[in-house]
Amino acid sequence: MARTPIYFLSHGGPNIMYDREHPAYHKLGEIGKEITTKVKPRAVVVFSAHWQGGRDTIQVNTAEITNLIYDFYGFPSHYYKEKYPNVGSREVANKVLDALKQAGIKGEGVKRGLDHGVWASFKCAFEPEKNPLNVPVVQVSLFNTEDPIQHYRLGQAVSKLREENILIIVSGMAVHNLRDMQFTWGDPRPLPYTASFDEALKEAVTKAPAEREQAMADLLKRPDARQAHPSFDHLLPIHIGAGAAGDDVGRRLWTLKEGSMSWAQYRFGDIANSTSSL
Repeated sequence: MARTPIYFLSHGGPNIMYDREHPAYHKLGEIGKEITTKVKPRAVVVFSAHWQGGRDTIQVNTAEITNLIYDFYGFPSHYYKEKYPNVGSREVANKVLDALKQAGIKGEGVKRGLDHGVWASFKCAFEPEKNPLNVPVVQVSLFNTEDPIQHYRLGQAVSKLREENILIIVSGMAVHNLRDMQFTWGDPRPLPYTASFDEALKEAVTKAPAEREQAMADLLKRPDARQAHPSFDHLLPIHIGAGAAGDDVGRRLWTLKEGSMSWAQYRFGDIANSTSSL
């Protein structure tokens, strides 16, 4: 069986669920359709910017039924009543824990709901009534560090899941500066660092696999890195994805530079028996 590809989703805020005219809403939907109709995974393992484990320990959600986590503040009350149908898998969670153990990474099983870095973007990509995912979803934490190599190694550890028709999705944001949003209200033009870092990310991700790890680590040393990401939690998921990609190349499917944000979406690897693209 061919390996599944890996997707990096720039997920935005929970308001993207309601902004159906926004280009990112439509692009997430296209990617979701590609996954359900062409990739057809038996399960999804997802890493979100909104869950950090320990400095040297990764947490894995072993629960099969949990509630959603509404980890955002100041939104209208109906945001906190949103639902997204999902079920976990102890079997897949144990596969993740076994893979971590074999790689010498500490892992622990916990019971935790999906945070909005997963369910809000999945609600756009896998709209329950039009394009349901209908497979188990197991969320896994990041490390509670800003070490890009550590997260690259985490991706390498779980890469073999791809050989079992398990899809890895990493959810973050290509550029993510909430503090500067106040300066861009009503003006979609990208700030200078949004444009420069978004293109630097593309250059690093699309490097030859032998050069990619160092190129992606060097992203965090760029002079515009702390403007693009005041904290690196929304960037490090793509390091996990790149590590899991092995010798598969990365490709930017689409980008939209908007104010202090970039919505770039990426895929590592090809879709078996398909030459189509977004």
